[in-house]
Amino acid sequence: MSKLFIKLKVNLILYILPLFLASQSFAQEPEIPTDAAVISEGAKLFKGNCAQCHNVKTRLVGPALQNVWERQPVSWVINFIKYPEKTITSGDPYATALYEEYKQMMPNHDFFSDEEILSILAYVKDETNKEDVADVPTPGSGGGGQEVESSVNSDLLLAIVVGLVILLIIILIVMVLLVSALTRYIRKEKELTEEEKEFLDQRFDVGSVLKSKAFIGIVTFIFVAVVAQGIVDGLLGIGVQQGYAPDQPIPFSHKLHAGYYEIDCKYCHTGVEKSKNANIPSANICMNCHNSIRTTSPEMNKIYTAIENNEPIQWVRVHNLPDLAYFNHSQHVKVGGLDCENCHGDIKEMEVVQQHSLLTMGWCIDCHRETDVNAKGNDYYDKLLQLHESDSKEPMKVEDIGGLECSKCHY
Repeated sequence: MSKLFIKLKVNLILYILPLFLASQSFAQEPEIPTDAAVISEGAKLFKGNCAQCHNVKTRLVGPALQNVWERQPVSWVINFIKYPEKTITSGDPYATALYEEYKQMMPNHDFFSDEEILSILAYVKDETNKEDVADVPTPGSGGGGQEVESSVNSDLLLAIVVGLVILLIIILIVMVLLVSALTRYIRKEKELTEEEKEFLDQRFDVGSVLKSKAFIGIVTFIFVAVVAQGIVDGLLGIGVQQGYAPDQPIPFSHKLHAGYYEIDCKYCHTGVEKSKNANIPSANICMNCHNSIRTTSPEMNKIYTAIENNEPIQWVRVHNLPDLAYFNHSQHVKVGGLDCENCHGDIKEMEVVQQHSLLTMGWCIDCHRETDVNAKGNDYYDKLLQLHESDSKEPMKVEDIGGLECSKCHY
């Protein structure tokens, strides 16, 4: 009896235990967060690590990610993102099918925590629920809307100027007619003295006006002022290249890559957070994507040639400071928390990159005077904040920590 009881008990455990574990696994299936702060953090992680190969709603190097949590359980997605190669080699049918379709092996992302991957999924889910608002731009297509707006503004300004000129001409004609009518009336109705008749009969002498000292003085003053202004503007404009947009050896569209496909600037300009220079991307970075998408074209052949000859692409530098000025990208981007757009403008809308800002010393000084120090979460600034807050109620600016000292920017 006891043996039969033990056998029944063992069998019962063997049957119930898997069901229990399965129910626990199902109960503990992670949920995708909906908190705005988590979505914002997920957006940063996605753009810095995923956007070069994935888009939310369209296929890129890899599959579109919308509704990925409906294709497989969230726990499976987390494990696959961390260990894609291990998942594929284990014979998982879905992972194997993905590899066969795209012929790409995603690198391991085991440096992500589960919470970070969930934040990425939260961003993807949030983007999935948004309506499409724009079509894919094509290289060379231009902005469209910006040019139309600029054209409308120019036409409006021209119309205003033409209208004012016409109005002035009409006023002048009316005044001439009034003077003529008034003169005739006076001659007809009044008995005039010889002096008054002489006054009415006088004619406007252009030559005497042009020869007068007052006219010559005014013209001389205007001429000298215009020449002086031109000389000053020319001297101040030396080295200022705002709007400079050189032709590049390969027409690269930032509007397409950074704008529509949302490839993070730091993916191509890898030194921006750890170096003085942001650095120009190598041809190998281009091939991370273009070995799978748009692999053949006359422009792509230039990249292949550069790789085959082991020579860099001769990109033309757009932004350049004089040798006497020191600027560190990592200090501004990593420590200061500035976005690329702060200095480079709306790069995501530029078909051809141009120098957006003046990049003069005065422009830098104004920024240091107006920018608050990004001291949040940085213990280095604790004592500086205490000293500043003891003397001022205003936020601590860059100039308050030596941002206007000559030696900070000049060797």
